[in-house]
Amino acid sequence: MSKKNFNILAALPQAESRYARYAWGVLALNFLVVLWGAFVRATGSGAGCGAHWPTCNGEVVPRATAVETVIEFVHRLTSGAALLAVIGLLVWAWRLYPKGHLVRKGAGYTVFFIFTESLLGAGLVLFEWVAEDASVGRVISMPLHLLNTFLLLASITLTAWWASGGKAARIQRGDPRLGWFGAALLAILFLGTSGAITALGDTLFPATSLLEGMRQDFSPTAHFLIRLRIWHPVIAVLSGLYLFGLVLKRASLRSQHKPEGAERVLGRLLLGLFFLQLLVGAVNVLLLAPVWMQLVHLFLADSVWCAFVLYCAAVFAAPATSPETP
Repeated sequence: MSKKNFNILAALPQAESRYARYAWGVLALNFLVVLWGAFVRATGSGAGCGAHWPTCNGEVVPRATAVETVIEFVHRLTSGAALLAVIGLLVWAWRLYPKGHLVRKGAGYTVFFIFTESLLGAGLVLFEWVAEDASVGRVISMPLHLLNTFLLLASITLTAWWASGGKAARIQRGDPRLGWFGAALLAILFLGTSGAITALGDTLFPATSLLEGMRQDFSPTAHFLIRLRIWHPVIAVLSGLYLFGLVLKRASLRSQHKPEGAERVLGRLLLGLFFLQLLVGAVNVLLLAPVWMQLVHLFLADSVWCAFVLYCAAVFAAPATSPETP
């Protein structure tokens, strides 16, 4: 990619450049909120504020000094900060961009998904699907929460991308790219939801050794959350093979049509992050999923998702080539 492409924000008007930087900052803030939420789950601190929401143990500012209460309360504070930042994203977009602009739409979807994110988080607390709870309700809510988080991060990512000068998608009926990239989208979402269930199983039923964990995975009498853990690595490998093949074939097809630098770089970034994610996942299993490794694993999962969203945005901003079948 050329130096000009790397300095894309410098080519924008000053007001739009500031907005774009703010949008990327909002994305970074939401990454931190998501990671802290995972820290709450991994440390069993979800019940730190009791079955109260939005108050904490019935108080606006809790006086309890228990570690679990502090961890949960900090998560609520950072979530509130993210909500205000997203509202600012929408208000600023409406003041800066004309009616119908993509940035306005992206900011609008971002506000919608952060409210549904808050409602899902409130549901976990009010129904007491936290701490050591292993109910079916919690098992169902975890992948739903993960899917909403992905949609939230995607909307912020696209808002920032369009604010930075990213082009609108150019999709026509019958575009063969839709099927191939749609399958990749479903694979990543399925991988993410299986990862959320696996992380819950690791939290509720930790293994004391790798051998014991393997015995649990294949035991017919083990809890279903334990027996589901074995499928996540399988889904990860299969998803990775498909994604690698798709990106590499896409690069091969576009090489004849001089692909734009953004698409080329984002494709490489996506493959690099996914490969790193596979390595970290393997280490996570070997180390028996310590909390800090779970956070690294989640950070990379969110990074892979955002890289995939950006890659798709770059791919579909270009006209379809013929043939376009990976």
